[in-house]
Amino acid sequence: RKIIFEKQWFYLDNAIGHTYGTTFEVTSGGNLQPKQEVEETTTETKEAGTDNRNIVDDGKSQKLTHDDIKALKDKGIKGQEIVQQLIENSTTFRDKTEFAQDKYIKKKKKKYEAVITIVKPSTRILSTMYYAREPGKISHLRYDTLAQMLTLGNVRAGNKMIVMETCAGLVLGAVMERMGGYGSIIQMYPGGGPVRAATSCFGFPKPFFDNLHEFPLSKVDSLLSGTFSTETLPSEENTLVEEESNGLTDEKQTSILETEEESTTETAMEINQTEEQDTMDVNAEGEEFKENKEKENKDNVQQKQRKQWERRKKLIEAAALLTEKNADGLIVASKFHPTPLLVSLLEFVAPSRPFVVYCQYKEPLLECYTKLRERGGVINLKLSETWLRNYQVLPDRSHPKLTMSGGGGYLLSGITVVLDKDKSDSSHLEAMKMEEPSSKRCKVQDLHC
Repeated sequence: RKIIFEKQWFYLDNAIGHTYGTTFEVTSGGNLQPKQEVEETTTETKEAGTDNRNIVDDGKSQKLTHDDIKALKDKGIKGQEIVQQLIENSTTFRDKTEFAQDKYIKKKKKKYEAVITIVKPSTRILSTMYYAREPGKISHLRYDTLAQMLTLGNVRAGNKMIVMETCAGLVLGAVMERMGGYGSIIQMYPGGGPVRAATSCFGFPKPFFDNLHEFPLSKVDSLLSGTFSTETLPSEENTLVEEESNGLTDEKQTSILETEEESTTETAMEINQTEEQDTMDVNAEGEEFKENKEKENKDNVQQKQRKQWERRKKLIEAAALLTEKNADGLIVASKFHPTPLLVSLLEFVAPSRPFVVYCQYKEPLLECYTKLRERGGVINLKLSETWLRNYQVLPDRSHPKLTMSGGGGYLLSGITVVLDKDKSDSSHLEAMKMEEPSSKRCKVQDLHC
């Protein structure tokens, strides 16, 4: 298919079979050709000015007009030659400093040279791309924050991880890449099904998805209370009944049509023999069409039944993994309030295991922090925000970049411990709140004495 990227369109047919990291040139017609490396001759001494104080950006320094550049493109001249002509026809190029000249050449090459490098997808590349282009889809999760989540969550091969995210599958893909296909992942999802748009961009092999399970958030309460049943869901039963009833009604309709057609054939026999033959042919075609339609309906019903059985089987497997309550880690990054999610999902995590919660805003995590402190069962609670600033590192001109990120979200991390059931009761907590500290009681007793 036709791919449009950075105002450039091309086809990827010729890229098949080449290794990642290959650089291609876009030729006429949108075809890709591997670029041959040409060593640039830097023997000539470049003329450069001492500073840029006398250069005025009035738009008159370039002799080539827009129409001239378009005519060069239509002739089929390569981008490198166009850049060279732009340099030669610039009246202020030789007065610029060496750094300014390099910057000018780099800018023009990006605009006129149609060069594309195909790289292997990774967490760093995809997270940077999503944050730069569509940050709303990933809840403004910055790439350095995602890296901290993977570190704080102790994501490694062989783990049994629970992931709850609404970041288009980016966090799930990052966890799968870090685990390398070893271990098991249970994805908790809201709504009708999980969203894995970013996960599919990683290009994982099929074995990576063998140990990926999914479980709806709507069934978590029933699983914790023990009322979760592995029987067919009511919605599935209803759909099966509807499909069977539709099949029966189709059969009834065909039988009515057959009786009507029989009556018409009897009347046709009385009129003429030629008409009788025509009606027989029409009936034969109609019967064949009905038989094919009945077969298609049966096949569709069977396929839907198979899909429902497979979905039910996967649901049972995910429920069995969760009921073991021995997950090695929990990662939450969603647009929903984190407190109810974390409190319910922590029940499935084994003691002495890490958990990480991401939120774009600080206030929900503060509520979650206080709730966990009251509830107990966790230690080493930390609420953090990362400050990120990019630096340009070049010879003689390394400096921090002028533009920087305003914020990359907040992280709440901690470690689970065995929760004392007696201390977790609300009545016991209220009693402890009402009771005065021992030091205060001693002071009061001394005063009375």
